[in-house]
Amino acid sequence: MSLTAPRFLSRRQIALGLIAASQVAATPVIPPKSPVVTVLGDSITAGLGLPARDAMPAQLQVALQRMNVFAKVRAAGVSGDTSGGGLARVNFSIAPDTALCVVALGGNDLLQGVEPRVTKANLRSIMQSLRNRRIRAVLVGIAAPPLIGGSYARDFNAIYPALAKEFAAPLYPNLLAGVGGSRQLMQGDGIHPNAAGARLIGQKLAPLVAQALRTARTT
Repeated sequence: MSLTAPRFLSRRQIALGLIAASQVAATPVIPPKSPVVTVLGDSITAGLGLPARDAMPAQLQVALQRMNVFAKVRAAGVSGDTSGGGLARVNFSIAPDTALCVVALGGNDLLQGVEPRVTKANLRSIMQSLRNRRIRAVLVGIAAPPLIGGSYARDFNAIYPALAKEFAAPLYPNLLAGVGGSRQLMQGDGIHPNAAGARLIGQKLAPLVAQALRTARTT
């Protein structure tokens, strides 16, 4: 025992210890052979502007764990990706061990004014590719604001329910529901969620993903 060692910890040491302990407690412990959920998406899935632990895929994994649903959530987001970009890489971005793919694309199509029929065709091809590989899918939509044009918004918003019905896939209608437009939940660019927003998205998406995983096990 060192005679020079302090008898009591300083306040700073205690604070650092508490922070470290909370971070360890917040890190999900995933049992071996847990199913893999891969999130195919754009900058929101990639966690633009956030540490990986605060991004939506990591927060989805935390939310699932709190529901006693253990899965490894893998981020496969590329900033700037359109539905066409997702289609171009779906076969190599989605690893063979994936049990469930969360398809969350379309936001950049919306920002770039891609024709809804093109977006729909790309997303349909992605869903078909997953089906061919026997990978179940959850489809996540994004809502087009009416101000971009009534007919465009109507046609774009119709994409996701139609494809969900066609492929009998669970649908989360709007990725940014309850988050978009909130200064408390969005980064300064008004496009990407901050850590609190990503956490809320993960929490809201988790029940649908959990149900899809349960269904996958019984089929």
